[in-house]
Parts: sequence; structure tokens; C-alpha cells
Amino acid sequence: MPDPHPDTHDIIQANRDHTLFSWSVQTQTNPIHMTGGKGSHFFDGDGNTWLDFSSQLININVGHQHPAVLDAIKAQVDTMCFAGPSFATDVRAQLGQKLREVTGLGKSFFTLGGSEANENAMKIARLYTGRDKIITRYRSYHGATMGSMTASGDPRRWPVEPGVPGIVRAFDPYCYRCPFGKTPDSCGRECVSHIEEIIQMEGPHTIAAIMVEGITGSNGLLVPPDDYYPKLRALCDRYGILLIDDEVMSGFGRTGTWLATQHYGIKPDIVTCAKGLTSGYMPLGAVVVSDAIAEYFETHFLAGGLTYSGHPVSLAAAVANLKVYEDEGLFEHTRELGEYLGQRLEAMKAKYACVGDVRYKGLFSVLELVRDKATKEPLAPFNGTSPEMGRLAAHLKSRHVYAYSRFNFLWVCPPLVVTREELDEGLAAYEEALALVDQMIGSPVAAD
Repeated sequence: MPDPHPDTHDIIQANRDHTLFSWSVQTQTNPIHMTGGKGSHFFDGDGNTWLDFSSQLININVGHQHPAVLDAIKAQVDTMCFAGPSFATDVRAQLGQKLREVTGLGKSFFTLGGSEANENAMKIARLYTGRDKIITRYRSYHGATMGSMTASGDPRRWPVEPGVPGIVRAFDPYCYRCPFGKTPDSCGRECVSHIEEIIQMEGPHTIAAIMVEGITGSNGLLVPPDDYYPKLRALCDRYGILLIDDEVMSGFGRTGTWLATQHYGIKPDIVTCAKGLTSGYMPLGAVVVSDAIAEYFETHFLAGGLTYSGHPVSLAAAVANLKVYEDEGLFEHTRELGEYLGQRLEAMKAKYACVGDVRYKGLFSVLELVRDKATKEPLAPFNGTSPEMGRLAAHLKSRHVYAYSRFNFLWVCPPLVVTREELDEGLAAYEEALALVDQMIGSPVAAD
């Protein structure tokens, strides 16, 4: 156990007094004073150890304070802290080559995060195609800058609308709540075919790209049917539309592969990435484009740039982080432990009345909570909360399990270095919380 920090309450108050916290009403924030971490755990100022079941923002993939990544950052700082984006550096070449290898695409443009990556991906698609419109999905989140926020379907876009022009939205492959009233076994993949109708009505010659999350993350973790991406790829090819694959959350090991779309055997035209690229140790995002797009900009002006594009310390962190994935076999570990996690989640779905659906791929998973399994009434309203969700979150916090919950969703996304014992520890706390919810909605826990 770490020692308590003598000034923890003063530090929390100073943070409240002098800084703004994102996505919140400031008077309602109650931040944890985080003082350090190791592996699947982090520490707070009161001397508590927390099991990090959301990998912070689903990005600390190699766990807290991995020595190999720390050493690479320190070595790069000692060598050269900064180089402008017009300079060539060793780490820039190393990471560019590695991203070409693992994505199967061409060149990379570096940013400082996922939102900037998606912003520049849209810009590149428009420059390359000479078209303006981008089709995105309603249950999506692509970032908080103006362009990527507009591209998001997430309700967080509402306060900043109308945003940028040219965004057209489609429905998602949300099999549990299919907007077309179908089931996976009986539908004709209307989640793809209706996009073709949108393309025809908007004019194929006006659409630059379709941008999707590899697996939708913060809007419910929607795992598509196996033939969804092959059909979407064929649709893009039919109309000469680029496919932008946002792998900011679902990429780099989270599902047990480099990219979530690699599970489905397709290759996008553009991949965006961030979070798992450095496991959050340094800010970095990337736009990886196909060879054809890269070749276009050999003779055409790339109208985009950032002061910190190609920051050498961030690149060094990424190179080391990707090496950790391979050296420690973390993708294989993720797939193996993900199978066990899937079994546990299915058992929760069978046992608890409040668990309407579970969705998972590797260590990327969610429980969708309902008041009634027959009606599928959500446990909390869209873009809102409920006493039951508040009680669930409070119980997990009392057990020092740090979890991500939003609307009627509860995620299970621990670091990829998590052990089976740690996973069991966290899931036990989840089951206690689900039992409390069942009691609140008047549905006692089923007997074992």
C-alpha cells in the first residue's frame, strides 16, 4: 500500500480552484488525487490502491509505469526533446516503418491525439477525392475538436452545433437494438444497405469517405456482425468512396489485434490511431494512409500541419510501446483472457435481471443494463443517469475498482497486462454491484 499524501485534500481543492475539468459541471466534479500506479493498479492520495478496470480512458494498454516505455522516454529526453515537424529524426522513421508494417498501409502523418487524427483524416480524404461530404454513424465519437466533434453522433456534439458542413450520418450495426427491427440471423444487413441509399440520395460524386470506429467505443461498444465490414468495404469500392477506420480506442491490442477491423479481413484506406499507440504515456496520434493516397501527395500540396507533429519524445514512447506488445505477447494474452472474460459476461447476463446484453472482443467489453429484459427499457435514459446507475458506480468506487459507466452501459476494459486473478477480483465487485441493482429494480438475484 502506498503512503497517504499529507496534502491530498489541499491538492484536490487547488485543482478545483484553478483548473477546469472536461465534460462536467464544475461544482459536480469530485476528482481522485492520483499519485502513481503500477501495472493494473493506480494509487490515490489517501493511500488506497485502485484496480483500473477502464485503463484510465481505455488507453493504458501496457499498464501503469511500464519500465521499457519509461526508459525510452528518458533516453529520448536526454538525446533530443524537440524537433520541428519539418525535420527528419530516427524515431520518426522507425515509427513510420512500424505503422506501415502493422496496418498494411502506406505513410503516416503524426498528430498529438485522436481528435486531431480524425480531423486530419477528413481533410486528407477531401483533398484526395475532391469531394466534400463525410458519412459517419450516429452512435460514434471521433473527438472534441470542431470537425471531429461534428463528425461524431455522440450527444456531446449538441452544444457545439451546427459545427462544420458536409457531415451526413447513418445508423449503426446495433444488433441488440436494431433500428430496422431485425435480428442478426434474419436481417439483410440493412445497417449497410441503407448507407447505399444515403449515398445515392446525397450523390456519390459528393462523398469523400465513410468514417467509422473499428468497434464503436464510448457509445456502447457495438461489435458488428462478421460480414458487416466486408459489405461496407465493397460498398465503398463500388462508389469510389474512401473508408476511414477510427481505431483510436479499439486499435493497438485492445481486441487482440493491431486493428479491430483486422478481425474482419478488410483493409481501410485511412486508419486513425492514438490511445493505445503510446498507451497514453505521451500524447500522440497518427493518420496512416494507403499507398495510393501517399503517392497523390508526392505531387500535390498537403494542406495541414501541427507544431508538435512528429514530436520525438512521443514517437519514442510509441516505438517502445509497440515493442512491448510483441515482446510480452500481449495480443495473445488479450485474446486468451478475452475468451474467459466473455464467458464471465455471458454468465452475468444469464444471472442478473438488469443485464440485457453483453458485447466483447478481446479486453474490450461492455454490459448493457436494463430495467426489463423483455422490453429492453434502459436502466438510464439516453444522455442521462439514474439512481440505479449511481448506486452501481458508488459501490464500485467503494471497492476501489475504477470503472467507466455512461448512460446504461458499464465497460470492462482493464490494461492488457491484467492477470486472471485481477480480472476475477474486479468482476466480483461488478457482480456485487449488479446484485444491488437487481434489488433496486425489484428483481432478486437468481440462484446459482
